[in-house]
Amino acid sequence: MARFLVTCWPFVGHLYPQVSVALALRNRGHEVAFYTHESARSVVEGEGFRLFPFVRVDERRYERIHALEAEVPATQPARQTLSVAMAAYRDMLAGSIPEQVSDLQPILERWRPNVLITDPALWGPILVLWELTGVPVALLTQMIGSMIPGPDAPPWGPGLPSPRSLGTRLLARAAQLGIDLVARGMRRRVNAIRAGYGLGPMAGSVNQHTGRLPLYLIPSVRELDYNRRDQPNNVHYIGPCVWTKSVGVAPPEWLNHLRPGRPWIHATEGTAQYQKPFLLRAVARALSDVNAEVILTTGQNRDPAALGLEPLPANVRIAQWLSHEEFLPKCAALVTTGGAATVLASLQASVPLLVVPTFWDKSDNAQRVVEAGAGLRIAPRTCTPKRVRAAVMRLIEEPSFRENAHRIALRFRQAQGPPRAAELLEGLANRSPSNAGVGVWPDMGSPKMSENQLSTKR
Repeated sequence: MARFLVTCWPFVGHLYPQVSVALALRNRGHEVAFYTHESARSVVEGEGFRLFPFVRVDERRYERIHALEAEVPATQPARQTLSVAMAAYRDMLAGSIPEQVSDLQPILERWRPNVLITDPALWGPILVLWELTGVPVALLTQMIGSMIPGPDAPPWGPGLPSPRSLGTRLLARAAQLGIDLVARGMRRRVNAIRAGYGLGPMAGSVNQHTGRLPLYLIPSVRELDYNRRDQPNNVHYIGPCVWTKSVGVAPPEWLNHLRPGRPWIHATEGTAQYQKPFLLRAVARALSDVNAEVILTTGQNRDPAALGLEPLPANVRIAQWLSHEEFLPKCAALVTTGGAATVLASLQASVPLLVVPTFWDKSDNAQRVVEAGAGLRIAPRTCTPKRVRAAVMRLIEEPSFRENAHRIALRFRQAQGPPRAAELLEGLANRSPSNAGVGVWPDMGSPKMSENQLSTKR
């Protein structure tokens, strides 16, 4: 038996895939514990895992991310969204590294895990602990594709087309130069933090650095990542890692009485949505007179009655939450803002998508769907009812979209998901030294850096 410590932020999209893999590891006889915020206790302990809560990590660092999702309009220009997001991310990603290391040092010494499994946004294990302690770190990303740069894919972030022509290659190169320029300050800050622990500077960006980790797991398939062949051997496409928390809510009675013989169209803005329902409103207006049943979900954080969407057309229904596993296989199309979990769930059910991406990784997710031939994309600023209606009708009437979605669903089943992840993680544990350097580490609690190097905008 091996011990695995999962380290992650408590966001639903970050936590739930880790839970699915933790369950698969336990099924193989291993012991798993979690290091995350206290707010995840009900999920972690509800599945029978031990929780080591954040102690020194300042919760304001990641609460700003929730605030950003609520405050930034979906139609705001991308450059403004990027500016706001970068400020929040600098604080959360880099500013919390010393706090994470200070939290994790006594946990590792006492609990003695064989492997750390980490969220790609929790940088302490990736940028400090792996090299400092010798404990192997496996990255389990919540992203649909690899963030390690290479010539087969555009730079992560803007949602650009794959660099297959001269024009798209030049576009990708220009975007990468711009991203490198914006990220230069972050890289300097990370290298200053590493120097405080006696570690040398990174040879490239943080994303490049993750290419050196012992294991990099992507809960998707190569077909959704531009069919990349430029990745190091540590990268494995394992298929969706899905775990769904039971919300104890029965499906609405009206779901059993929708008119037969009409396609179902589902629209959702994601589980953790906080913004005004611009997409749900556009879908309700766009499909009000279409011969179809339209089902909207608002997400668990929003009361449907408080969103001002009613009165709704006769063919449109609304709910707070529906089980994707039970509901999506009955749908002809899905309209979404493009969260990774929703995109993967839709394709797992062979359902084509219309993606109207808002922020974070959603533009990249939309582009991957388009390039895989499994859906269409509309920018939020041009998300008019007329355009939504035209796109949804194409998804329903042109069989290629569903055929491509079904092809990806078959690849998902072949990839196996959490069982494959557990197999690879078990292999990593078997290859690592049994003590993994435990008990011989240097003091990690007091990095040798100035207050200026550690200062963070709060």
